[in-house]
Amino acid sequence: MMQRLRRLFRHRWLDEADTRRAIPPALLQRLAEQVARSERRHTGQIRIYVEAGLPLSYLWRGASPRERAIAMFGKLRVWDTEHNNGVLVYLLLAEHAIEIVADRGLSRRVDAGEWQAIAAGMGAAFRASRYEQGLQQSVEAVTALLVRHFPAAPGTAHPNELPDEPVLG
Repeated sequence: MMQRLRRLFRHRWLDEADTRRAIPPALLQRLAEQVARSERRHTGQIRIYVEAGLPLSYLWRGASPRERAIAMFGKLRVWDTEHNNGVLVYLLLAEHAIEIVADRGLSRRVDAGEWQAIAAGMGAAFRASRYEQGLQQSVEAVTALLVRHFPAAPGTAHPNELPDEPVLG
């Protein structure tokens, strides 16, 4: 019971201001530009979602950060890409949680260990309060996987199916 109350307090203590301190507007812009450059090299789609704490309904039922990441994957329509190759990079500041959710077209081709390695690299940067470096490295790593498995055909344009801007929750 006490652990549940501590978790509730930690999530309710942080708010949107904490998210904006960790990911300021200038960084949002740089990340959006990086995602746009990335998506010109492959047919996949990359989304970034950062939130301070879980909604109360998730906390009451003891939901994990992974459950929330999967829910946001659906809500942001990352699953709804032509080649089923969308990727969500999800950060939960209250728990220092990093989740990467890949659609079925990509997850069939990429070993879980590769996703874990990307998250571990982000975690190391975040522990040193280098959010920008961690996020940029994650986009680069996801880009490399998408280029390997879903390269853009030279000279052909493909639609940008999802917004490039990170979302702050």
